[in-house]
Amino acid sequence: MEREVLLDVKDLDVTFGERRKKYEAVKKVNFKVYKGETFGLVGESGSGKTTIGRAIMRIVPSSGGEILYKGHRINGKIPAELDRQVIREIQMIFQDPQASLNERAKVDYIISEGLMNLEKGLDERERKKRVDQALLDVGLLPEFSSRFPHEFSGGQRQRIGIARSLIMNPEFVIADEPISALDVSVRAQVLNLLADMQKKRQITYLFIAHDLSVMRFITDRIAVIRKGEIVEMAETEELITHPLHPYTRALLSAIPMPDPKHEKEKKLLVYEPSIHDYSKDEASWQEIKKEHFVLANQKEAEAYKRLYE
Repeated sequence: MEREVLLDVKDLDVTFGERRKKYEAVKKVNFKVYKGETFGLVGESGSGKTTIGRAIMRIVPSSGGEILYKGHRINGKIPAELDRQVIREIQMIFQDPQASLNERAKVDYIISEGLMNLEKGLDERERKKRVDQALLDVGLLPEFSSRFPHEFSGGQRQRIGIARSLIMNPEFVIADEPISALDVSVRAQVLNLLADMQKKRQITYLFIAHDLSVMRFITDRIAVIRKGEIVEMAETEELITHPLHPYTRALLSAIPMPDPKHEKEKKLLVYEPSIHDYSKDEASWQEIKKEHFVLANQKEAEAYKRLYE
């Protein structure tokens, strides 16, 4: 059965600065996100993951390529009606729960600000009811709505950020490292909460993180990004068990092991870009196995294919 493509990113470029100070943060990135799935973007700090999420949200402008949502181009100049649809249907959960909440506003206002902007004639009783329900949905008490963000712990603040996103009834949520600023004990709660919301509301997630061990448990497919380029993409279990690109292997080797004996014996791999010789044979996007793509030249692609024989 053909899956419905909710988001289609084609040859996306994002550049900061001009002329000599120009920096290409994202280079010719391509991927599709299917309706109802959790698609993961993984890579180290500075690889361009968050920039891609912000380009989809229209926070940063793209310098090339297309971002299609439900078949409509949403980057660049778009009609006002489509802009309203994008604001309502695509929401973002930010990495730092402290920096992304207005410290001077009460939780009640923070959560309902988006609603008030989009639904101008919203009845006060209805607004309050929706805020209370949003807080209950994320495991917080409705009476918390009269407090300020600094009165909460990091995990509770992240839940407020999630409630702010979910009150809009979005179809697509970009979760930008939503657990990296949280204690380990709270991380599982937030991940379970996101998974529950997906089941109840049929939400599609783009999950951005640098930790592949977390990705394994929550994503359906993963794209590995390095210095603004996607180097490998496959279904999660396929990518974890059969990593092809040396960079993916290096990331996987850095995952800590619970058994101290194995942790001591494991070999840490370091990715060295100089191992690729693209001077004569250029790298391109190659499908090595069904739905398993890797950035490689012809010689590398043949070597990867032999691994499956």
